[in-house]
Amino acid sequence: MFTGMSTKVRLGRRLVQLYAGLALYGASSALLLEAGLGLEPWNVLHQGLSKLTGLSMGVVLTIVGAAVLLLWIPLRQRPGLGTVSNVLVIGFAMDATLAVLPDVRALAVRVPLLLAGVVLNGAATGLYIAADFGPGPRDGLMTGLHRRTGRSIRLIRTAVEVAVVVTGFALGGTVGVGTVLYALTIGPLAQLFLRVFAVPAASARSTVVATGQPEGAILQR
Repeated sequence: MFTGMSTKVRLGRRLVQLYAGLALYGASSALLLEAGLGLEPWNVLHQGLSKLTGLSMGVVLTIVGAAVLLLWIPLRQRPGLGTVSNVLVIGFAMDATLAVLPDVRALAVRVPLLLAGVVLNGAATGLYIAADFGPGPRDGLMTGLHRRTGRSIRLIRTAVEVAVVVTGFALGGTVGVGTVLYALTIGPLAQLFLRVFAVPAASARSTVVATGQPEGAILQR
């Protein structure tokens, strides 16, 4: 009985971590956008596409996430609950946060917004990855390409993120000091928060977990 209860408590904690992490990820991305000092690589692309199409950032993020998820099929990647939730939750949370944030123009406010966005994004990454329900579509794309091509995660991640930044910038996305700060700090921050939010191991794994997605490989630069 105690084993079953412990397993339920652990599963409940993981679910809370998953959705809290995804919601926080969307909210922290909204802070980076509002700061206007440079976005994380994929959101440079999302912002560029948003300007091109007139759709909100959150809607574009969701559409791109779903499109990337389709690329998993030839890579034979298996999505988990976290993968699908990533597509559905982050964009909604981002748009909801942007709707309540005031317009910020003063640099004295924008810099703290940028710093808060980067740190909270690292915390969000640690939360949802430590929940162990499968990687997000973009991380799964990189690990899938790694397995299919034999190229290093570092090389593939760099190539993909440079491509999305260049494309996003060409479409009008914001590249700046925030983009550089994010690139330099998100790995260490995510690793720190992975340790903070680590869920104690259990003998039985949930059936909704997509296995074979090493956390270290996803975060490795």
